[in-house]
Amino acid sequence: MQKVITNTDFNFRDLKSKYTGKVRDVYSLQNDKLIVISTDRISAFDVIMPRGIIHKGQILNQISVEMLKKTDDIVENWLISSPDPNISYGKKCNPLKIEMVVRGYLSGHSYRLYKSGCRNICGNILPENMKENEKFKKPIITPTTKADIGNHDQDISPNDIFSRKILDRKSYEKLHFISLELFKRGSEIASKSGLILVDTKYEFGLDLDNNIILIDEIHTPDSSRYFYLDSYDNFQDNNLKQKQLSKEFFREWLMENNFQGKKGQEIPAISNKTVELISSRYIELYEKLMNKKFIKDSSTNIVDRIKKNMSNFL
Repeated sequence: MQKVITNTDFNFRDLKSKYTGKVRDVYSLQNDKLIVISTDRISAFDVIMPRGIIHKGQILNQISVEMLKKTDDIVENWLISSPDPNISYGKKCNPLKIEMVVRGYLSGHSYRLYKSGCRNICGNILPENMKENEKFKKPIITPTTKADIGNHDQDISPNDIFSRKILDRKSYEKLHFISLELFKRGSEIASKSGLILVDTKYEFGLDLDNNIILIDEIHTPDSSRYFYLDSYDNFQDNNLKQKQLSKEFFREWLMENNFQGKKGQEIPAISNKTVELISSRYIELYEKLMNKKFIKDSSTNIVDRIKKNMSNFL
């Protein structure tokens, strides 16, 4: 029985090439379409962990499919359909070399930079005396370079994006506007579910006609951080750690166990209890954000299920 899928090796009809990402396996077809499989792999600090998380891939894919549908009036996206609980099928695009990270609150990576003394994050000048998880007056964007395989994503300012000719000013400003609109929509969806969208990332590409297209996943716990709306003010006022639904708690667990993806550090042993906790957090976020119960796929072998569904679809 295979209830967790961490590696894939499919020979889909008209297959052209395969790319293995941190979490997703991307199959490129001859007709300029992509089959993207959300596996149960989990990564942190750009390192893939040795254990998979049951239902994680299904949750990521189904959240992203729903969120792409709920934002396609803002910007066209790559998605065409989802023929399997773990799979999205859509248009192949040429990825742009930056990720647009939108932050509504001083949390995670931005807080770690702030705590170290940094007050200029990607051209955003931050005021003194901010508290961890404090809300910005308005959301900021901290772009990162899209890393090559084996390298870490790096923060970058708009001016450096222009000087390095990664994007021209007009294209960047368009991405900036679209990203803020997507964040606004994501925040509205989260608020209706009793959550706060703290920060998230968006990736874009160009289609065959050079139109800007939203690609990859959006508003999932792998790409976003969520707080509980009803407890946020009380926790902030009393200097308590925010309860959150995101992958950040796993990063914090790794840091507590002396791992931040740095050279020479060993990945700590991930117990069954930790795996179960991570899975339950993903399910909780799905049910909270989607306002419905998560239906666990009952397949005893995910690979066989995918083969059958994709054979029928293609």
